[in-house]
Amino acid sequence: MVSLHFAHWPKISKSLRVPETSLYDNLRVSAERYPDQTAIFYYGGKISYQELDEQVTAMAGYLQQKLGVESGEKVLLFMQNSPQFVIGFYAILRANAVVVPINPMLVADELEFYVRDCEIKAAIVGQELYDRVSPLLKRTSLSNLLIAAYSDYIDEGFEGMLPKEVEAQRAVFSYPEHFLWKDALEANLSPSEHTAKADNLAVLPYTSGTTGLPKGCMHTNRTVNANTVGAYHWSSSTPNAIHLMSLPLFHVTGMVHSMHMPIFSGSTMVILTRWNRDAAVELIKNLGCTHWVTIATMIVDFLANPNLQAEDIASLTSISGGGAALPEAVGEKLYNLTGLRFVEGYGLSETIAQTHFNPPERPKMQCLGIPSFDVDSRIIDPASGKVLGVNQVGEIIVNGPQVMIGYYNRDDENRSSFIEIEGKKFFRTGDIGRYDDEGYYFIVDRVKRMINASGFKVWPTEVESYLYKHPAIQQACVVGVPDPRRGETVKAFVILNEGYEGSITAEEIIEWSKEHMAAYKYPRIIEFRKQFPMTSSGKILWRTLQDEEKKKAEVK
Repeated sequence: MVSLHFAHWPKISKSLRVPETSLYDNLRVSAERYPDQTAIFYYGGKISYQELDEQVTAMAGYLQQKLGVESGEKVLLFMQNSPQFVIGFYAILRANAVVVPINPMLVADELEFYVRDCEIKAAIVGQELYDRVSPLLKRTSLSNLLIAAYSDYIDEGFEGMLPKEVEAQRAVFSYPEHFLWKDALEANLSPSEHTAKADNLAVLPYTSGTTGLPKGCMHTNRTVNANTVGAYHWSSSTPNAIHLMSLPLFHVTGMVHSMHMPIFSGSTMVILTRWNRDAAVELIKNLGCTHWVTIATMIVDFLANPNLQAEDIASLTSISGGGAALPEAVGEKLYNLTGLRFVEGYGLSETIAQTHFNPPERPKMQCLGIPSFDVDSRIIDPASGKVLGVNQVGEIIVNGPQVMIGYYNRDDENRSSFIEIEGKKFFRTGDIGRYDDEGYYFIVDRVKRMINASGFKVWPTEVESYLYKHPAIQQACVVGVPDPRRGETVKAFVILNEGYEGSITAEEIIEWSKEHMAAYKYPRIIEFRKQFPMTSSGKILWRTLQDEEKKKAEVK
């Protein structure tokens, strides 16, 4: 086990005992401890912890008695960030069932895969997504829909900005097997005893499927609690903390850090259904938000706001996140404005968020951090499996209490995704990285993303980090494009900062890049874009851009 990082460990224990209880028990305990504490703030509306637990319990009873949800059954949760997502998630758990949280951007044809993969019979859905779900009632196992309107939870006197999905009034559905959220709460049905324990399956988040069909990651109450409790101690959250929830909750980072961890600590969640930088500033300013877990693309957009003032966000004590490295230039801009360093972490759906954290008092820029509580992380040669040492580049592998118990219905994938070393079972992340002489880990890139230019390995993330230092560049995405002479060459898609459009050319950026990067590495092609294709969790879809370039080459 690599132990270099222990010299820089925060002043807390290096190991944590994971609770033997369920995720739902975390809510029950917080409701008993802090019944009057505001659990959720939603566009002016407030829900206390006692109310939250009461609504979760009533919804669990309705799922069991009206929709026939049984213990261990998988239930689809298909909605955007909202009080109903939080209530629905914990109600499914309270009913001793399993949550299947799915990206609300998916359409019916895509959604069908997940319904069939899990043989889902019941779904909790946002009313704006109804047309995407309803076709599946006729051709899959899906038979019951519990439908929610986000406007049920807002305060009519709220004067801030409302997304159109949140403004929409409650729709009426009179078809059989269609149940309304409001009716479910008013029925106030009692659920059976909560019997789920640590090793019962709790949630099945799906991977993005960039290397094939999406795969459900089987997480138990134990694996999720490992990171929930770990995040609580690492972030110094308290019942008085106020968490801005801007990451999508179907995604593991938002799920753990913006929902499970605040509930465990009994603190307040301020929910944004849609990312809006102006709304984020107003909420931080008016409510005194202390913690914000986010991603690089949101930070870039947030800091590009010309109206942003340091005093508006002075209440923030912690800004952290993951997904992709925050460019150094952006991190410095954030620090100069707030006095806070962006604390990066690293994890995957397979590890229900973090396996690595930067120490809050000693973070490094563009760094994954150090292995989290009880995590054994190594670097191996991806071909031979040989364990590598300091600053040697290879595949990141992890063993820890948060690693999934396996992919659902994917025996072949389970065999190939793990490797045994010294009697321990490690998950192979597919990410290429290294660790330095202090035990801090750095990502180089995804295995599949490497560009081979004239035999030289070019890692797009590294090129992007240089491009972000250019004052004209707001966002950059680097891909490999076919080249008859070099095999592949480097192309950068660029979004310019306000005021630079028309005043800088692609050729000027290429010349600047030559001065800052090795000859084999700098981008030969620059294309300006107004926006990038993005996932709903805010990651740039580099593969989409790369596929566009390959299709162009085929036409030629």
